[in-house]
Parts: sequence; structure tokens; C-alpha cells
Amino acid sequence: MKLHYRIWLVIGLVLVSSLFLIPSLVEPLPSWWPAVFPKEKIRLGLDLQGGIHLILHVEVEKALENALSGMGEDLKRELRAKELATVSIKRVDQRLHVKLLDADKVGELREILADRFPTLQEVSDGATEPSEVVLGIEGREAQRIRQFAVEQSLETIRNRVDQYGVREPVIQRSGEESILIQLPGIQDPGRAKELIGKTAQLEFKLLATSGSPDQPPPGTEVIYGQERDPLTGQIHRHLPYVVEKKVLMTGEVIADARARPGTQLEGPSVDLTLNSRGARIFDELTGANVGRRLAIILDNTVYSAPVIRERIGGGRATINGLADVREAHDLAIVLRAGALPAPVTLSEERAVGPTLGRDSIRQGLFSFAVGFTAVVAFMIFYYRLAGVLADLALVMNVFFLLAALAVFGATLTLPGIAGIVLTLGMAVDANVLINERIREELRQSKTPRAAIEAGYERALPAILDSNITTFLSGLILLNFGSGPVKGFAVTLCIGIVTSVFTAVVGTRIVYDYLLQRRRLDTVSI
Repeated sequence: MKLHYRIWLVIGLVLVSSLFLIPSLVEPLPSWWPAVFPKEKIRLGLDLQGGIHLILHVEVEKALENALSGMGEDLKRELRAKELATVSIKRVDQRLHVKLLDADKVGELREILADRFPTLQEVSDGATEPSEVVLGIEGREAQRIRQFAVEQSLETIRNRVDQYGVREPVIQRSGEESILIQLPGIQDPGRAKELIGKTAQLEFKLLATSGSPDQPPPGTEVIYGQERDPLTGQIHRHLPYVVEKKVLMTGEVIADARARPGTQLEGPSVDLTLNSRGARIFDELTGANVGRRLAIILDNTVYSAPVIRERIGGGRATINGLADVREAHDLAIVLRAGALPAPVTLSEERAVGPTLGRDSIRQGLFSFAVGFTAVVAFMIFYYRLAGVLADLALVMNVFFLLAALAVFGATLTLPGIAGIVLTLGMAVDANVLINERIREELRQSKTPRAAIEAGYERALPAILDSNITTFLSGLILLNFGSGPVKGFAVTLCIGIVTSVFTAVVGTRIVYDYLLQRRRLDTVSI
């Protein structure tokens, strides 16, 4: 490439890098800046800006019980369709007890199970009656449900965190049944934990037409909830509701959920949009129960129990009775992201405060400054003016590296600062190879032009070999590492690319310019 093309290339890179670095260095930005130029800052990791570190344990056995309850409901519908009368179908822990009205029909029950429910297997229990069959989930299916519970919980939590607006979170499995979560820059850890851990089991049930909380009729249960006073706007909690046990609709049919700010009389709410299946169920449900109250239950709490005035089509519903707009917003997030398949419990929590983050930044910058100063001083002392040129390449290298972090949206961590310091050593190594090659050529009485050209040509293979192998090692760390290892690998990989460019292209531009514009009799090296 011709010299003036290379000069304009470097000038263009410097200008573009400056535009991407200004948001991280200048605060506040002019009001017109975001509309014209990049506004993203260099992201800081948990160890630099503070945040929370959580490990959540997924109660996979509860997921197994939920799956068994669902199979029990499906079996009940199947037996009703086959006109096979039952006394009861109930779940006891991780066993499903099916009791028929006629013991002679047990053979037909087993045929139905083998045909329609192959994942349910009969469990021997000497205490059962002749008309009773005890079922459990087959071993491989049980293991699949456990694995799926963790994987689905991981994806659900990731969706919630993304909608919450946390930048560069770390969300990954930790062991067989746990999930590691790191949220940098969180200002309200309590709210974040509540949002992440909310089970969000949404159910629609009808209120009972008779009975009281003190003596609920058979087939009903008492669930406590909250209600907003239409006159004062106050939220009354711990109100008992007598509801039918039958679940008419669950949160699985929700396609979207949006928070809506309320009025003085109504209060904030969440508007639900149902999918096609949910719209059909809701249409039939409201049409068949006009005049009755429908309880909307979230995590075993009644949020509202409106009266069904008419058949409601179109697949829309509303949750009222929320305390404030923030609660409505958080509820919309968890409903939109989906319900957790099983409860999660907090098994470990660590908080990194902003003060600790500032100390980490200060110590990291101090180590960087010491290392940089030592390298600059050595290069000037040992290589004289050639060392000054190498130091300018180092400055440009760090400048391009930080700009690349902003461009790619990478996260700078404390190990990442260590990667930058290591990159300085790699960049110096490239300049040392070039300078030593030029020295060797000058000792052989070659002209400055010939010595410089031969020095760069002969040093290039060694520079590429060492940097490519290190870059490949960094890629391996980036793909298979996590947390601090990944933060180190990010700056290492970017730094290797920028160091090779500045050492091979940047310094060569200066030499070529001096050789073309001025006659060099000697090289200060």
C-alpha cells in the first residue's frame, strides 16, 4: 500500500476511535451528541462498578411434582372420555394415586396408561386397594424433566434480566441444579432479586358462590389477596377469597403483557394479550360464567377478582389491584418472560459496592501506569529515538484497544486490565524484534533504507508466529472460559490485533515518511 494511503488509514482510525472514546471520557455529553455520534461508553464489569453476585438453586423436585399434577389432570380427562369412573385421582408427593370405582376396570386403566401415558409407570405399594393404582414418572423422563427445569429457568431468568435493562450480565449454570447470576451496576439489589426469583405462576379461578373463609365448601380453598379501595385508592392486603380449586386457565396462554399507569380511581394495571388458545378458552370461560367473579391469582396471591359482566372476546384481560407503577412494570416483565417451571431459592449472595469498584479501578490503573512507565523508560534508554517511536506505537495501541472495547460493546474487568498490561508486553516484544533486526543490518554496513526494509521483512514472520498462537489461546479462553477468564481473554485478543497493527504498520509509516521526505544518514537505535 502506498505511503499516503497508509497515513490516511491511520488518521481515519484515530478519528473514529476518538469518536467512540469521547462518551467514556467526557461527561456530560452535549445534548446534540447522541443524535449524531456514538454514545455508548466502555462497559465496566462487576468488579469495577459494583453489583450483585447470586447463586440460585432450582427446586427440580417441585418441577417433577408439577409435571405429575399435569399428567394427573390429563389422565382424568382421558378416563372421563373413556367413561371409566374414578373415585379420586390425587398426587401424594411424587406419586399419583388413581382409585377406580370398579376394581374390575383396572385392566382397562393399564391399557390406557400403556397407550396414552408411556412415561407413567406403575409403582408397587402393598398398602393399596385392589381398585387403586399408584403411578410414578419413569426414570429417564424424570431426569429429562429435572434437566429441562434448570434449562428453562436459566432462559426465563435471562429474559427477565434482559428486559430489566442490565448491561452485560453473567447468567449461566453452576453445577447440576444451580444458576450463577452476576448483575453489574445494579442500584436496587432487593428489587432485582425479587424480579429474578418470582415464580410467576398465574392462574384464573372462579370464586365460590357460597361458603365462608372459616368454613370453605368441598372443592374450594381459601387464598389471600389484595384489593384496592375505589374511594381512597388504598391497597387492602390479606383479604380472604374462597375460590374453586379447578384451574381454568394458566399463564402459559399469555402472548404479551404491558404495564399501564392508572388513574386516581383505578390505579396501575397490567394488560394481558392471550394467544389463540388462550383467547378461545377465555371467550368460553367468560361466556359461561357471566355474573360470577373471576380470581386472577399470581404466586398464590389474588391480585384482583372482577365480576364477569359479559362474554369477553379478542383475547385480552387485565390485572388490577397493583400498588404502584413499578410493581405493574415488574409484573409485566415476569409475565412476558414466562413463569419459572419450579421455585428457586437463593443459596449464595455477594454484593460488590461502588466503593470497592472504585478501589479496584484505582489499583488497576495504578498497576497499568507503573507497567507503562517502566516500559516507556526502558525503550527510550535502550533504543533512543527508535525507542521513542516504539513508545508512540504503544500509546496508539492502548488508544485503539480502548476504542475497540467501546465499538464491540465488550466489558472491561479487572482481569481485563491485566490483559491490557500483558498486551503492552506483547507490543514491546514486536518492536524489540524489529529494532534488533535493524541493528543487525546496520552492523553489516547497510544503508538506513536497506536496514529498515530488511529489519521489518525479517522480523515479521516471528512477530506473526508469536502473536497468532497467543491470539488462538485467547480465543479458546474466550469461548470456554467464564467470568474473570473471559474478561482477560477479551482485552488480550483485541490487544494482540492492535499491537501488531501499530508495531508493523504504525512505526513503518514514520520510517517510510522520513526516508521519502528526508535523507537519513543514520538511524538512532
